Amino acid sequence: MSYSEKVIDAFRNPHNYGKLKDYDGLGKVGNPVCGDVLWIYIKIEKNGKKEEIIKDISFQTFGCVAALASSSIITDLAKGKTIKEALKLNKDNVLKELGELPEIKVHCSVLAIDALHKAVEDYHSKKNGK
Repeated sequence: MSYSEKVIDAFRNPHNYGKLKDYDGLGKVGNPVCGDVLWIYIKIEKNGKKEEIIKDISFQTFGCVAALASSSIITDLAKGKTIKEALKLNKDNVLKELGELPEIKVHCSVLAIDALHKAVEDYHSKKNGK
């Protein structure tokens, strides 16, 4: 199995790694088959147009090269976007940034997207007092 240079770089030099302090939303997902577990933390603020944006985002991943690289890339893609824009991100956006993944590892990009969506869901549930 071979990985693109972008995947290797994102694995060796992950962006936004670690747990955010005072995060507004947390998304945790896992794949019981491969054992990967991802946590995404988001901090939300309003921009000048009163839109909620992802002001800061970070991740922690227990998993393979592809899982860690996908987590790093999704944080880069979502940071600074409105929640609506971030929720439109999909596995194809992650794969394009990574320069593709081996077919057997594409599920890692889906896990990263799922973790982002869960973090937004968590934020909304806390904001709405549920």
